[in-house]
Parts: sequence; structure tokens; C-alpha cells
Amino acid sequence: AISVGIYSALQKSLKEKPEKIIEEIENSGLRGRGGAGFPTGRKMRFVAQSESPVKYIICNADESEPLVFKDRVLIDTNPHKLLEGMALAAYAVGAQEGYIYIRGEYKPQALRLENAIHQAKERGLLGERIQGTDFSFHIKVHRGAGAYICGEETALIESLEGKRGEPRIRPPFPATYGYHGHPTVVNNVETFATIPDIILHGASWYRSVGTSACPGTKLFIILGHVNRPTLFEAPYGISLRQAIEEFGGGMQPDSEFHFALTGGAAGTLVPSSLLDVPIDYTSTSKGVSLGAGAFLICDQTVSPLVLLRELLFFFEKESCGKCTPCRVGTYQSRQILDRMIARKSITGDLETLQNLADLLQNTSFCGLGQSVAIPMKSAFTHFAEHFKE
Repeated sequence: AISVGIYSALQKSLKEKPEKIIEEIENSGLRGRGGAGFPTGRKMRFVAQSESPVKYIICNADESEPLVFKDRVLIDTNPHKLLEGMALAAYAVGAQEGYIYIRGEYKPQALRLENAIHQAKERGLLGERIQGTDFSFHIKVHRGAGAYICGEETALIESLEGKRGEPRIRPPFPATYGYHGHPTVVNNVETFATIPDIILHGASWYRSVGTSACPGTKLFIILGHVNRPTLFEAPYGISLRQAIEEFGGGMQPDSEFHFALTGGAAGTLVPSSLLDVPIDYTSTSKGVSLGAGAFLICDQTVSPLVLLRELLFFFEKESCGKCTPCRVGTYQSRQILDRMIARKSITGDLETLQNLADLLQNTSFCGLGQSVAIPMKSAFTHFAEHFKE
């Protein structure tokens, strides 16, 4: 990969001022690919403006979201693209050290990254005085221990510091108080891997596809009752119908579209009436969450109530337990769904479940508990009849 143009963007940028990288990323409209969609350039500028002499770059490769494996594929196919993106971010903000926090189950990918770092160092593309300049940047790979909560950036930082993986109070945000209290840029694999192409080809090139709110392309995953489960790249603004027909090969024989889970475990349950909504980071308000870009397509054999119960079971097990609303609320919600599925509901179960969704959303400490309400409320809205059977 090094011999076919990788690190060209870094070599180009080292001859220019770091500020130019941030300007290009800001002008491109690049947004974080982890699910929240925060503007990448803005995050970099926050860190660059800090007067702290110590800054860090952290890549979140703790890809533990159900349905999602795009970052693993990126690491498998071109780890150097990720390393170059991190190096560009480091040069832009003035960082000299970076970490890749990778999911513990991704052992082959961790080895691949360590090998790629070694290759880049041998060629003077990472390490001390890169390409004969004053810029030095070192990357280390840190393997996680299988905690879903460590996909949350502050819990990841706590874990990286050797502490229990639990979220921090925000503010302060990592851009001002991150790893060991220093300004830190945290982005996921796909975000960093996108930076080199933007620097090489320019912001206007990147903005030539996608939507005005979300320019560019994204890696999507489609699974479930489609003929061709796959990972694919497409511009923002693609609809669920397009994803199913153009990339998923249509519904399987004898399968009819019933609903989809979009965005991952903390996504939306989407009925057929929303199949043509253009999907980007603004489409959540219309009932279709983008999240990390995963679509689980379910036919008439799947009950939205049963799927929702499985999602609550997942969140119940993965809650770090730090706050009561998430720790207890996920458990109680799952219990109610168990009763509903077994047709043993008691009076007030539906109202209690709706109240728990509000409680989780409004009082949970971090995004894990807050986002549990998203699939719950979308199910209440679009599949109300299943809660009354």
C-alpha cells in the first residue's frame, strides 16, 4: 500500500502550514462516522487552538456496535490509510503521540496495524522527524477488553488510562480535557481514513456527492432478509429502499419487508412508510436513524417487539452500571417486554415502559442509556399494535 500512493497527502501537507489541513476538513463538511456526526474540522480546531504543549490523537477502533464491521474491513484492506489520517490530524493540531484503541476481539486487525506502523516507521512516514521535518508522531495500538461502553469516547479514555471503563462528566470534553487531562482528538477508523482523500483531492471534490447537511460518502452495512447481505459505500442521502434493491439485491424469496433496524442497536425501527426517506445525520428527526450506517432488514416473520426485547437485553448486559437510570431502567424495560411477549402483561405495563423510555433518555449519565430510548420510542410510534396484543 505504501508503494501505491498512500501517505501522499501527508507528504504534501508537510510542505504546507498545519492550518491548511483544518481549513480543508472544515470546508469539506466531514462529520464523524461513529454515529454522532460531530463536525471533524471543528473538533480538530478546538485542539489546535489549545496552548497545551501536550496533545493526543486517539482512534476509536472499539467497534462493538451490533451489526457493524466497517472499521474492521478498513483495517483489513488498508491500515495505512488510517495511520495517514491520524498523522495528518496530528500535524494539524500539534500532537506527537497517538493511540488506536481496538476491540479486544480484533486480534488479527491489531497485529495488522502493528505491522503497518512498523512498515511506516521503516520508511520515515511515522516516528521521529517524519520525512526530514520537525514533525514527529508515534502511534501505539491498545487492545480493549470487550466492553461496549468503551465505544463512548470518555469511557475509552478512562480505560486507556488504566481505569474502569466508565464515562466522564461532560463538559469538559476531550478536545479540552482528554487523555491524562490534555487536549485530545478522538475519531473513529472511518473518519480518520477519509481525511487523506480530502487533503489530496480538496473539499469541493468531497462535497460533489452526498447531501448539503452531510457531504461525501459513507460505508453502509445491510443485513437480514435480503438476497445479498453486504458492506457498501454510497453517498449520504441514500434511502432504505435503494439500499435494499440496489445493494442488497432485493428481499429474499417469500420475504416481504416488515421493518428495519437502522443505525445499530441504538437505532430506529423503521416501517415501510419511511422506505424513501433520504438517510443522513438529519434524518433521525424523520424517523430513520443513520448511526454507524447499519441496516437490519426484517421480513414478516420477525416481531418488532421481540427484536426490541433483544436490544434491551443487550443494553442491560452492556450497561456499565454507573448510573441508576441505565442500570435499572434497561433491566425493568426488558422485564416488561418479556411479559408482553409471553402475553402475561400486568396493568400499566405499557405506560411504565413509555415512562422508562423518557427516564432513560432524560436522566442517563451518558449516550448509552440516553440512546436506548430511540428504538423504544420508534417502536411505540410505528408498531403500537404489537404492545397491545
